[in-house]
Amino acid sequence: MRIFLLSAMTLWQRELVRFFRQRSRVVGALGPPVLFWFLIGSGLGASFHLPGLPAEDLAGTSYLQYFFPGTIALIVLFTAIFSTISIIEDRHEGFLQSVLVAPSPRGSLVLGKIAGGTTLAFLQAVVFLCFAPLVGMTVRPLSVVFLLAVLLLVSFGLTGLGFFLAWQLDSTQGFHAIMNLFLIPMWLLSGALFPLSGAPFWLRWVMRINPLTYSVSALQTSFLVHGHPLAPGAAGPGACLAVTAVFGALMFAISAAITQKS
Repeated sequence: MRIFLLSAMTLWQRELVRFFRQRSRVVGALGPPVLFWFLIGSGLGASFHLPGLPAEDLAGTSYLQYFFPGTIALIVLFTAIFSTISIIEDRHEGFLQSVLVAPSPRGSLVLGKIAGGTTLAFLQAVVFLCFAPLVGMTVRPLSVVFLLAVLLLVSFGLTGLGFFLAWQLDSTQGFHAIMNLFLIPMWLLSGALFPLSGAPFWLRWVMRINPLTYSVSALQTSFLVHGHPLAPGAAGPGACLAVTAVFGALMFAISAAITQKS
């Protein structure tokens, strides 16, 4: 156990040091989602009404508010992508092979890598949370712990998914192709851009089986606009938290299993 934890902590620390030494990764993970939020939110603000709010409060709402939780999920997704690309780079540089032959469990490699990406994604999402009061959004004091727990779990799950995909690929170009084909549509169909209630029947079923939908829903229900939940018709907090936790545990288990086969 001591060797397991030491190996995991070492890899976790390495991920953090590498990230903050490469300023382009900081800008690349946080900049595009914030830019998307501002441009898309501003462009669609006049043509969108938040679902479920009383008529007297609709005039004071905007798409910037609805898109805010989805942007948080996008920040987490981008950070998970950039952090797990390092697996492919480590394989090419020979570092990964050195770790694999070291006298430490393979699970420590998985935990260290995923924990590093999780920490980075969580910290950047928390930084973006500071913008919430600027667009008229508030969070109940009791909801802060729930919100942070969801952010931690979804960061862990998406980083685990990125680890699973990166482990099976040998080029960063292939990883970006998978990202565009799989990860970005996963975010698009999470309720981040449009509410589930306004989607066609078949698309609602696709969104319901998407685990990221429940993470975004949990984030939406944590924010208040004019004292009302941002997504009053969303799934319950307990269900959202449970699905997000199961998703994270499943991604870790699959990632750990696939490293045993190498």
